[in-house]
Amino acid sequence: MAHNFVVGLDIGSYATKAVIGEVQRDGTLALVGAITMPSSGLRKGVVADITETAQSLSPVLAEIKKISKHAAGNIFLGVGSSDVRVQSSIGVVAVSRADSEIYQDDVNRAIASAQAVATPPNRMVLHYIVKEFIVDGVRDIRDPLEMVGNRLEVSTLIIDSFAPAVKNISKCVEMLGGGVGGLVLSPLAAARAVLSKNQRELGVVLVDVGAGKTTMCVYEESKLLHTAIFPLGSSNITNDLAIGVKIATEAAEQIKLGFGHAYTRDVSGREMVELAKVSAKSRGMVAKKFVAEVIEGRLAEIFEFVDNELKAIGKSGRLPAGVVLAGGGIRLPGVVDLARQELKLAVQIAAPDFAGITVRDESVARMAEQPDFVCAVGLLLTGYDKARERTGVRVPLAGALKQFLKYFAP
Repeated sequence: MAHNFVVGLDIGSYATKAVIGEVQRDGTLALVGAITMPSSGLRKGVVADITETAQSLSPVLAEIKKISKHAAGNIFLGVGSSDVRVQSSIGVVAVSRADSEIYQDDVNRAIASAQAVATPPNRMVLHYIVKEFIVDGVRDIRDPLEMVGNRLEVSTLIIDSFAPAVKNISKCVEMLGGGVGGLVLSPLAAARAVLSKNQRELGVVLVDVGAGKTTMCVYEESKLLHTAIFPLGSSNITNDLAIGVKIATEAAEQIKLGFGHAYTRDVSGREMVELAKVSAKSRGMVAKKFVAEVIEGRLAEIFEFVDNELKAIGKSGRLPAGVVLAGGGIRLPGVVDLARQELKLAVQIAAPDFAGITVRDESVARMAEQPDFVCAVGLLLTGYDKARERTGVRVPLAGALKQFLKYFAP
C-alpha cells in the first residue's frame, strides 16, 4: 500500500480536535499528529456563522498541512447536529436460484429493497446500517452467503440528518482547501474508538458530553440499537455557574474546571472559593458545595435525557456492560458516581484503543487518549477502515457489505 494519510476531524462548539494518521506501506496505521484549537461559529453542533467557523478552522488545517500537504485531502468529518433521525427498514426478496442457495446478488437486492425509503429533499442519509439478516424466519444471521433458504430479509437502520447543516460543515472544510473523504455520525465514530466487541455483545451505552451537545449510542448483541443527540452540554454548566455566581462566563469556566465537582455528597459545605483568584473584576466568596450543586443539577438533567432514551427502547438499567463516558464535559471529579446514581448502571471513562497502531510520539498519544478526543480518534479509525477496504489489505471479510457490518455492528 502506498503511503497515504487519514485525518479525523471533530469540529465542536468549543474546540476542534484533529487526529492524523499515516497508512504505511505494510498496511498498518501510524499515529503522527493530534491537534486541538478553539472553535467558534458553531452552536450545538450546527454552523451558525460559516465565515467565523472557517476562520477558526483555518489554523487547524494549516497545522494538518504542516504534517503533510496530502493529509488535508482525506478528512473524515464528524456530523452531530440534534436533528439526526433514526428509522428502521426491512428489505425482503425471494432467493433467485433453483437450489435456494443465497448468493451476493440476493444480498444486494435485499439491501437495496431496505434502502428504498423515501427521504425528503432537505434530508441527507448518512448511514445505512445492517442489523441482521433473516432467512426463512430465522433471525440474528450476520452472513447469509451460501446458506440455503427461500426468503431473505435484512433489517436495517437508516440514519439521516438535515442536509443544509451537513453541507455547511463540509463547506467550511472545503473553503480552506480540505477534502472530505467521508461523513460519519459522531456517536458512531466515538463508538468505533472505545467500545470493545465484548461490550457491544453484552449491551452498552456510550455517552459523549461535549460543550454544545451530548451524543449517545446503544449496542446489544453486536447490533446498534439506538442513537440520539441532545442540544445540551458542558457549556450549559458554565452558563449556569455564570448566572448563579454572577460572574463572567470565562471566570465561570475556570471555577468549573479548577474547583468543580459533579457529586455534591463528596463536597464539604465549609470549603470556599475566593472569586478574586479567578477574576480580578470579581469580589467575594462562593461555596464549593454551591458550585457542585449547579454542576450536578445540569449533569443530572443530561443523564435524565439519556435514561429517557433508554426507557424508550426498554434498556433503562438493563445493559450489562453499563455506561462508557466520553467527551470534555466529563472531565470533572465525581462524574462517574453521579452517572452511576442516575443511570443505575456500571460506569467507566472511555479510553481509545491504540492496539496495533504505531505511536511515533508519546506526547501525541497522550493527547489523543483524552476523553474529548474520542470522536476524532474514531473518525481516524473509520477512515483507516475505509482505506483498507479500498486496497484489500488485511481485510478478513470479503465484500463491502461485510466490511460495513464489521465497522458499525461487529
